Amino acid sequence: MALRAEKKAATRTAIADAALALFLARGFDRVTVAEVAEAARVSVNTAFNYFPTKEDLFFDRQEQVVQRLAAAVRDRAPHESPVGAVRRLFLEELDRGEPTLGLSPDAGAFWQVVEDSPALQARARLLAQLAEEALADVLGGALGGSRWRAAVLAGVDRALHAQIRDRIRAGADPEAVRAEVRAEAETAYEALSKLA
Repeated sequence: MALRAEKKAATRTAIADAALALFLARGFDRVTVAEVAEAARVSVNTAFNYFPTKEDLFFDRQEQVVQRLAAAVRDRAPHESPVGAVRRLFLEELDRGEPTLGLSPDAGAFWQVVEDSPALQARARLLAQLAEEALADVLGGALGGSRWRAAVLAGVDRALHAQIRDRIRAGADPEAVRAEVRAEAETAYEALSKLA
């Protein structure tokens, strides 16, 4: 069974990698799923089995992105506050260079594809909304008034990600961006800790 799971994971990765290469080279709206399937050497049906929509091909880590804040709060240590858990998660991701943060000179091209596509912009907004809702669901068990707390926590997280994206797209050195964003994150989470 492990071999079958490995094969499925490898196929999924091959499709996603082929899709990203095509999207970066030609733009999201100019690439078809059939072209992605051909580049990945799978059938169109296989591509759709792994990725139900073309947007899913581009945001192939969307479930991880949607669940990351909620998982940090749900899995936190007994003494750790929700703000502390989200702060720890962000700083750990920053330290290890989590790919979804976009702390790489190549990330600018990824975000340019998003900017050039209304469909991807809409999906990015939907993912942000789903992440906030998932966080609110978890906070509902931890705190009263969970929706506004989730909106504030998710909003700070989005703002920090946007700062990384904007600075990398402007050509800033990733290590300088990491240091700037770390300082900004420490300030933001310190302020948030007074709300919880």
